[in-house]
Amino acid sequence: MNYYIYGVNFKDNGKIYHFKSTFKCPINVTVITETEKGEQFGKVVSFIENSPIKNIDELRDIIRISTKNDYEQYLRNLKDADRALKDCREIVKELNLDMKVINATFTFDRKQLIFNFLADERIDFRELAKRLASIYRTRIELRQIGARDKAREVGGVGPCGKKLCCASFLSHIDSVSMNMAKNQGLALNPSKINGLCGRLLCCLTYEDDEYITCNKGMPEIGDVVNTPNGSGPVVSKDILNRSYKVLVDNEKIDISLGEINEPSTE
Repeated sequence: MNYYIYGVNFKDNGKIYHFKSTFKCPINVTVITETEKGEQFGKVVSFIENSPIKNIDELRDIIRISTKNDYEQYLRNLKDADRALKDCREIVKELNLDMKVINATFTFDRKQLIFNFLADERIDFRELAKRLASIYRTRIELRQIGARDKAREVGGVGPCGKKLCCASFLSHIDSVSMNMAKNQGLALNPSKINGLCGRLLCCLTYEDDEYITCNKGMPEIGDVVNTPNGSGPVVSKDILNRSYKVLVDNEKIDISLGEINEPSTE
């Protein structure tokens, strides 16, 4: 059987998942999909032409293009999930649990009610789950998330003045390391290199490969190097322009290494 492969997300700018379908779906149409958690209401955001996916038969199905009734059910789920979030927070307070509940979500078929929460340590939430299940008569899942996930859910504006990348276009958050900040010659000041989530800025990953390439053959600040004017320590670097300054007899000498010559592939 021939299938069409589509990318579907379940919230704006959320992670994109691949589904197969026996019928064509317009881009931006809302659909009902089959997931491991039950049926979900999502939006088609891309068509995967000449799909590289090998095991297409293992993909979950798009069940149908959503109807007016489906959309009304989706809106009811959103409203009930908001009420469930308030109930959950009240019970957390009553039980004196050291956790912060971020959001609540019903699956489209209401077979599962999922809560995301933040906590510094492991939480015994068995009594919380029991009380929530007695109210909503469905399976309860309490999922501990990280600070980056919270920033994606809450949103905000980054130090660049634009909407957070994780809350706008990033469908996958890559790991970010301190070495990336070092590679780019940034001051290791948390207020400069940390985002609203308190973790390293996601955008440090965007140009890391380019900085690593441009830094090849460059001396480190403090290294003593020879110049036509004499030897001296390197006092500053411009990695992207592959240049640096050397202090010789109290005078800064500009040294440029030029572009990296890539090896011939012939």
